[in-house]
Amino acid sequence: MKRIIPLRDRLQGGTFGAVPLAGVLGLILLGCCWALPSRADILGLQRVASGLSAPIFVTHAPGDGTRLFIVERGGGIRILNLESGQLEPTPFLSIPNVDTAGEGGLLGLAFHPGYQTNGRFYVNVTLDNGVTPFSTHVREYTVSAANTNIADPASVRTILTFQQPQANHNGGWIGFSPNHPYLYIATGDGGGGDDNDAGHTPGIGNAQDTTNNWLGKILRVDVDGDAFPADTNRNYAIPPSNPFVEDERDDEIFAYGLRNPFRASFDRATGDLWIGDVGQSAREEIDFLPASSSGGENFGWRLREGRIATPSGGVGGLPPPGAVDPVYDYDRDADQFGGTVVTGGYVYRGPDPTLQGKYFFLDSRNSASTADDNYWMFDPADPFGTVVNIDHLLVPDIGTPMFPVSFGEDLEGNLYIAYIASGDVYRIRTSAPPAPLLGIELDANADVVLSWGTNFTGFTLEASTNLAGGLWEAVLQAPDIVGTNHVVTNAVSGSERYYRLRQ
Repeated sequence: MKRIIPLRDRLQGGTFGAVPLAGVLGLILLGCCWALPSRADILGLQRVASGLSAPIFVTHAPGDGTRLFIVERGGGIRILNLESGQLEPTPFLSIPNVDTAGEGGLLGLAFHPGYQTNGRFYVNVTLDNGVTPFSTHVREYTVSAANTNIADPASVRTILTFQQPQANHNGGWIGFSPNHPYLYIATGDGGGGDDNDAGHTPGIGNAQDTTNNWLGKILRVDVDGDAFPADTNRNYAIPPSNPFVEDERDDEIFAYGLRNPFRASFDRATGDLWIGDVGQSAREEIDFLPASSSGGENFGWRLREGRIATPSGGVGGLPPPGAVDPVYDYDRDADQFGGTVVTGGYVYRGPDPTLQGKYFFLDSRNSASTADDNYWMFDPADPFGTVVNIDHLLVPDIGTPMFPVSFGEDLEGNLYIAYIASGDVYRIRTSAPPAPLLGIELDANADVVLSWGTNFTGFTLEASTNLAGGLWEAVLQAPDIVGTNHVVTNAVSGSERYYRLRQ
């Protein structure tokens, strides 16, 4: 069995998953470092998928450079084959009874870091089963054993669930940290306005209530354990390092004081968490949790909207004790730096050297009109001093993309944008050069045979047995030239090995 994986820049690090040698013939996950040219530029938007039903999120599975998973709000997950450029005709998963009232729907998707071996993935979805009220459900599914392009719907398992007071401000993003296998869950304050309607904690709102209240929070749970075996709706354990495990506050809470963190992301290189929190009537904000955080941050809502006292509803005030201001916020003016519904994006870790480490985000103004959209990027070291509008750079090659709702990443770090109204997904194109392809197979002696094109020169093949702080050592065998490929045969022992090319 042979696997060809397209690889791009990993100079700033990356997210990897382990694949046991004994369990899957020859499938060894690897990464590579691309030798970067002096400059590359944004060339526009390239449409990679169309005809979708309300696409709302885009992501990839760990170690999978050939597929993109596209979430449709109504409950479907589609697969885009990046090699053929075609959508798989059969959905990866179709979830029944999805409730799309208000801002509900299938809102989030995350793959377990060990997906290549355990096949587990997670969704964030609002459901209406005719019995319980409008509620958020975080569920686990497993890929089909017979076909990796289809999930097993019978494998569904509830991780957690909670009722939503109203049908807006559902949050929806979920994701795994690249630094540990904990699942983060972003929740909104429950809806209505000013965190002050029915079902909201009197006097302080849901976002500031940390006792028996998961709304307006970043939750963090361990999906590999189960601390509640008697409860079929709570199938997780509490990470022992969560900030409130030693007091009366909810053990699941990692951070709080959020209004509607609809889109967030981890920087794959650092593990920092970037959160786009949608404002009420005055400010939109980008919040930041460093990888070094021990949790407990309070982002201030409902007292604070962005960096100011919330001006509406009579709920604003001074920052609560220990409140953390957003790293960037902006107003609702109708200009190139204003907006009404921030969409958190990603720190770029793809092939373009000029974009490395830049944070991308957008604002659609909650409208399908293309004239309303604003796209930005900034340097995380100085957000206010470096933010630039990049609308003029993101010209589509075909079609009219309408209502951007989410960014996404593929394995290589290329960025994509999902457009919910037009049913499209576009990739942000750059002039970065093509990446080397590294082939892997096991020969008859169970040695690993690695190959890459002879047109890529000056690379050193390195190996490691541990991605979590392990050492990378050069593979000493000099590559042979076989046809148009460099070829190295590497004898291996043990259960896991990782390879990368470095220049």
